[in-house]
Amino acid sequence: MEGGPLRVLVALGGNALLRPDEPVTAEIQRRNAEKAAGVVAEIAREHAVVVTHGNGPQIGLLAGRTAGRGGSSEEASGDSPSAEEEPLDALGAETEGLIGYLLTQALRNEAPEREIVSLLTQVEVDRDDPGFDDPTKPIGPVLDEEAARSLPQGGEWRFVRDRGGLRRVVASPEPRSILELATIDRLVAARVLVVCAGGGGIPVFRTPEGRLEGAEAVIDKDSTSALLAASLGCDRLLLLTDVEGVYRDWPARATPISEATPEALRALSLDSGSMGPKVEAACRFVEARGGQAAIGRLEEGASVLRGECGTRVRPPAET
Repeated sequence: MEGGPLRVLVALGGNALLRPDEPVTAEIQRRNAEKAAGVVAEIAREHAVVVTHGNGPQIGLLAGRTAGRGGSSEEASGDSPSAEEEPLDALGAETEGLIGYLLTQALRNEAPEREIVSLLTQVEVDRDDPGFDDPTKPIGPVLDEEAARSLPQGGEWRFVRDRGGLRRVVASPEPRSILELATIDRLVAARVLVVCAGGGGIPVFRTPEGRLEGAEAVIDKDSTSALLAASLGCDRLLLLTDVEGVYRDWPARATPISEATPEALRALSLDSGSMGPKVEAACRFVEARGGQAAIGRLEEGASVLRGECGTRVRPPAET
């Protein structure tokens, strides 16, 4: 790639460790982490890399476990805390720790010569963000209507139609600042490969007294990734998922887009539950930094970074 080593933020989609059709087992998540680590390690051989990741499947399953959504009868008993007793910020921390562990272990096996660390990351949100009043972030598995109605929390949780069924949606406020930003910056400058801001980070807000408290929300991972990449002065934002890139007129007359400006991409009609947030994150980064973003398939990550496949998002003057 021209210009020598770059500072690259690699954002792994939530399905990187747990795909919609896979059961929740440690072995499957470990195997998927190894695949993702191979791609990240290839990129990290030439560039300084920061890794973020999604957690939608994992946090949704944890939140619904005691409500009979994928847990055992023992998990649904009074011996384990209810979904209400496990707030979303705590569940976010749990999943960030678990996925961070799996990724850092897999990365150490792929690149034993590198220093690698996983960092629990708090992301500040505005306690008055309108996202708290209008939940939009899908989490957890797809349910049929009968299963959704049978949940003890069914009357309190909100659902949207997705992939032929129903999925729970939760508040998703905008990320305002990343509390561990200075630490992450120092680690990257020291050539440490950092895994951080998993699941969009742990949402927190400040009380009127200035104290931090957890927020009942899940921050969009792509939004946090764009903010982090811009704040770190990254040259590239790489959004890796399970599709080849952005398509025009999906799915009727799907036409792949190899390169576009933020203005052109925002004119498209995109799925707000999948590709829409990735495109918006790419646009925000390009507009904030004047660098480039790219969206593509996880398995082709290094090629997407080189511009050989996927969708590149560039400032207007470069396109």
